[in-house]
Amino acid sequence: MELENVLLIGGSGFVGGWIASSLCERGVRVTIPTRRRENTKKLIMLPMVSMVEANVHDPQTLAELIEGQDAVINLVGALHDRDSRLPYGKGFTAAHVDLPRKILTAMKQSGVRRLAHMSALRADRNGPSEYLRSKGEGEGIVRAAMDGLDVTIFRPSVIFGPDDAFLNMFAKLVRLFPVLPLGGGEARFQPVYVGDVARAFAACLTDRATFGRTYDLCGPKVYTLRELVDYTAQLVGKQRRIIDLGTGGWAYLQAGLLWLLPNPPLSPDNLRSMEVDSVSDGSHDYPDWHPTRLEAVAPGYLSPAEMIQLRLDRYRYRAGR
Repeated sequence: MELENVLLIGGSGFVGGWIASSLCERGVRVTIPTRRRENTKKLIMLPMVSMVEANVHDPQTLAELIEGQDAVINLVGALHDRDSRLPYGKGFTAAHVDLPRKILTAMKQSGVRRLAHMSALRADRNGPSEYLRSKGEGEGIVRAAMDGLDVTIFRPSVIFGPDDAFLNMFAKLVRLFPVLPLGGGEARFQPVYVGDVARAFAACLTDRATFGRTYDLCGPKVYTLRELVDYTAQLVGKQRRIIDLGTGGWAYLQAGLLWLLPNPPLSPDNLRSMEVDSVSDGSHDYPDWHPTRLEAVAPGYLSPAEMIQLRLDRYRYRAGR
């Protein structure tokens, strides 16, 4: 299929910037809706990217954005929702359930058939957390549209890379505190590099073999949360005592206190999500998938020595040396 124009919904975030760059390298024009254009200066600088101030939750606005596009990518997701309730709150409903339904409706009205949708590894309508339940509900809505649309669903584990909100968060914590209580330390993850995720999204859009398929996106190695925090501490040059609080009352007390912060690093719902390991069984791997090792990337943006060298390389490049 011809691919010239892509609407990247939720594209102003961490993963979206990488996908936009990957699409630009392929000569694709990318439109990214955003509520505040002035907060997206990095993306504005990308060639062939148009930042449009728009509310994608408005059906009429969404229909206008999708009109004339060759494909749509939906990355919208929320890690937290202050409106906690069963099965999930209003924030999770709006982001993970209502928006995918609105996107599908607008696509059918406009005649645009191609959709790549980001779900989450272990998303499940009956999952232990509001996040996983709402992601599972949204994934089910998108999957039900596969008869009439060309849909690919991706389910990544936790995503790492420069400017991520995962390893960088732990790096900040281990720099601040000599002792680090850790809820859910034995929870298992299969971290995936953001560059690999971006390439999978960009490549799938014209690959008919991926139509109607659901893929797990995971890295080559499984780690416990404690192992990831230990490794992060090593990279930033800090020796820290980590106290594993398990998944019981002390862990939920910590999560409840952190949840009171303006930008909480952990919530009780996050802890419930960790009751199921964010690990793939290998049955839904993306074709020709060769994921990058965490150890090949993380030192470049967490290790002080590597960061200094990276800055020096940039200065030399700018000076023409």
